[in-house]
Amino acid sequence: MIFKGVATALITPFNKDGVDYARLDKLLDDQVNNGVDSILILGTTGEPATMSLEEKKGVISFTVKKLKGKLPIIVGTGSNSTAAAIEMSKLAQEMGADALLIVTPYYNKCTQDGLIAHYTAIADAVDLPIICYNVPGRTGVNILPATFAKIAEHKNIVAIKEASGNMEQIEECLRLSKGKAVVYSGDDGITVPIMAMGGEGIISVASNVIPAFVSTMCDKFFAGDIKTAAEMQLKMLPFVKSLFCEVNPIPVKRAAEELGFSDGTIRLPLTRMTDKNAETLLAQLKELR
Repeated sequence: MIFKGVATALITPFNKDGVDYARLDKLLDDQVNNGVDSILILGTTGEPATMSLEEKKGVISFTVKKLKGKLPIIVGTGSNSTAAAIEMSKLAQEMGADALLIVTPYYNKCTQDGLIAHYTAIADAVDLPIICYNVPGRTGVNILPATFAKIAEHKNIVAIKEASGNMEQIEECLRLSKGKAVVYSGDDGITVPIMAMGGEGIISVASNVIPAFVSTMCDKFFAGDIKTAAEMQLKMLPFVKSLFCEVNPIPVKRAAEELGFSDGTIRLPLTRMTDKNAETLLAQLKELR
């Protein structure tokens, strides 16, 4: 298991010159100080689709130098090209990543057999543990539970980030992959329900800006205080809805700006959050931070 509890799907702070390393440093300190269990860089929330290779390498290098040995560092290395995903995964391994998050192929997509071949080829090429990332709403590809059970037979495939939003599918995934791999919630709004079925935590967007709250919620659950964890899940639900009322990471970067972790820069084709939605989001943030 790479982590148990909370991994933050970190934003990438930008400025007019590129990556804002001063704010990234401040953000990483806040994460460590507020009890998260792992850091994911270059996931969807980090906007890697709009970053150059040099920027990606810079973020990996900076994060590894700062956190290596303190928290597990997961790097998003997925692509719709298997060859490109292998190349990026090898690079992340060479640069000191502790694990990889690999999203399903998007745009050109593939069959379930294609998913098995895709993940097997990547897993054969590296020596790091891999988390598969199932987010069909973005990619148009759904890893079916039986497919993941086959993928998880590979020694390097250790987990799945499940963001299908389909609880019955997630339960079936938990049932079929038990003993082979762990399941992490990929949706902040259903973390406790997934953990109640046997999930081991959350790869969270919300924990960028409320890391102590999300960490405490998971800690309470795993300590056996299910009632408090459930109450916290319900308390954060309005905030979670606001975090995803516009395309991720638009809202979370607006919240991060309010806390000084971003100067507000978000790269096209994404745009700044509307003032009306931001007003609601920031009011809710104050209640949870």
